[in-house]
Amino acid sequence: MDLNVPLAWRRLILALGFLAATGTACAQDKFIVVASTTSTEQSGLFSHLLPQFKAATGIEARVVALGTGQALDMGRRGDADVVFVHDQAAEEKFAAEGFGLKRLPVMYNDFVLIGPLADPSRTRGNDITAALQKLAASGASFISRGDKSGTHAAELRYWKAAGTVVAAAKPAGEAGQAVRPAGYKECGCGMGPALNMAASTGAYVLADRGTWLSFKNRADLAVLVEGDKRLFNQYGVMVVNPAKHPQVKQALAQQFADWVVSPSGQASIAAYKIGGEQVFFPNFR
Repeated sequence: MDLNVPLAWRRLILALGFLAATGTACAQDKFIVVASTTSTEQSGLFSHLLPQFKAATGIEARVVALGTGQALDMGRRGDADVVFVHDQAAEEKFAAEGFGLKRLPVMYNDFVLIGPLADPSRTRGNDITAALQKLAASGASFISRGDKSGTHAAELRYWKAAGTVVAAAKPAGEAGQAVRPAGYKECGCGMGPALNMAASTGAYVLADRGTWLSFKNRADLAVLVEGDKRLFNQYGVMVVNPAKHPQVKQALAQQFADWVVSPSGQASIAAYKIGGEQVFFPNFR
């Protein structure tokens, strides 16, 4: 700085520079981490939704897309400010344990059973339990995500209703009371990779409709089972409890939770379509 500038002016310039730097730092810090499911990311919803949220609030939402179980674990560790997932029982447990604040329902769609268009196991229809029983009896190849995601949790419920507790069962050929269907395979992967495996091997797979609609590598796969009320797929949002993790940006995270259930957020969700088909249905419209 020019030493010929009067001291008072030098102090003012330094003060203004400090305020400008502080303002820049605050602007850069105006972001939250959202732990969410692979379906909200891979369906393209967040690419549509988050720019509108930022335009409305100035807050950047940085998404980490995982299975619901892993997303909730991020919240338990305090590595996220908000969770946006789809396993209501797990979400309610998360809140009951004190890790989350009020759970808000946001939107819903449904799960579908995908399989080869020829449907060799004759699963086609609107009864997911009957379809899985046929898959078990035929030994057809079935790809399970096996990743503790919301889709995986739903799949396990459907298998249990069909008379097979695959989570506790052993692969065919191993000793034990319960035996998994011969064609049952866990990939430990997200929805997109699971669909890719099904497409390349002619297998069956349970998918959320949003990811299926955005999936490009379909080969001869088709929707075979849909319309069963048990295939309902509800999504919820929760702010991580700052009492557990003081670093949580509660105020910014609450703005996100409030916005996605606001008229603007709900209208944005309703407006998102793939090939003219609505992907998610808002709870408050």
